[in-house]
Amino acid sequence: MTRVRGDLGPGIPPSFPVTGLGRGWEPAVLAGVTLILLSFGLVTLYSASAFLAQRQNLPDTFYILRQAAGAAAGLLVLVACARIPYLWWRALSWPLLIITIGLLLLLILPWTTGIAPETNGARRWLVVLGVTIQPSELAKLAVVVWTAHMAVRKGRYFRSFSRGLLPFLLVWAVVILPILLQPDLSTAFVVGMAGAITIFAAGARVGHFVLLGGLMVPLAMAQLARGFRRERLAAFQDLDGHLSTAGYQVHQSLIALGSGGVSGVGFGEGRQKFGFLPEPHNDFIFSMIGEEWGFLGVLLTLALYTTIVLVGFRIAQRTRDPFGQFLAIGLTSMIALHAFLHMAVGLGLLPPTGLALPLISYGRSNLLITLASLGILISVARGQSEREGTRA
Repeated sequence: MTRVRGDLGPGIPPSFPVTGLGRGWEPAVLAGVTLILLSFGLVTLYSASAFLAQRQNLPDTFYILRQAAGAAAGLLVLVACARIPYLWWRALSWPLLIITIGLLLLLILPWTTGIAPETNGARRWLVVLGVTIQPSELAKLAVVVWTAHMAVRKGRYFRSFSRGLLPFLLVWAVVILPILLQPDLSTAFVVGMAGAITIFAAGARVGHFVLLGGLMVPLAMAQLARGFRRERLAAFQDLDGHLSTAGYQVHQSLIALGSGGVSGVGFGEGRQKFGFLPEPHNDFIFSMIGEEWGFLGVLLTLALYTTIVLVGFRIAQRTRDPFGQFLAIGLTSMIALHAFLHMAVGLGLLPPTGLALPLISYGRSNLLITLASLGILISVARGQSEREGTRA
């Protein structure tokens, strides 16, 4: 029996239709997963935040409407970043970095409390004309873009510590130090790690990172041994002995996850959001997913983020332009670090960090930067597919 091959002749690979996202399946999958996570996030956020808003004498839709407005603006940003040629970011790398440093400095100067008020013992937000901005979120994008740009220019010097890695460390320090002074150790860690992964992919020597890691251990231990960080670390090491103090959040998080079982207690039926689990709409929203959607919901969430990571790294692998490669690796790593560190905290595998779950946790600054980063990833994929289409 003869098998019909269709209209494709031998040796001619099937081609995908040309759309606004470009050729290939990577941009479409990335956009689809983003929309699924964003929609799921809005549904979960409403369930997690409605009671909290009512306790604050606000409408139950207060947080969801603000997040939805941020999502709408973020989708416009995603589309714009997807349509803009990613090579434009090379020209914007230095201006973006300088603007970010300026915004971060406004947070720590003693005479700027009018626009950078202290909230819960930290100064992390700028309030300008009624709009709240978190500059440390912009810092993640700025550092990745600048690092990718400079890695292309300085890659031949990576064999030397003084001419290779050291200049990057000095510039990163200028960005990270104001973040540490807010204080915000977890965000500083993500910024540093995203930059480090980017230049590691560009060819930086493993030995230099090992040396740097050894030098950073005393500094990190000194930071962890201070104030509330010391209490959280102690609770992480002995949760049962700190159930009513620093270990309370993680304990309630584990109760929420354990209560969900396989399929969850049902949408809106979770109990931990009723004053038991602090920050159920933000720092511990992953626990709310586990309680109301169960193990299946947790598995789906993990699968969606894993898809973003795999597609992001595939885009980097397929891109022949070094800047596009390093940019895709840095942005993908940044999103992955945020997601998996947040989930690790919810599972009690790490002390609380305060990091948002991308596209799901409440927080419009993180939402905008995440959607912008995904838009840039799509732009990198489109740039590669357009070059392949031109050659074809």
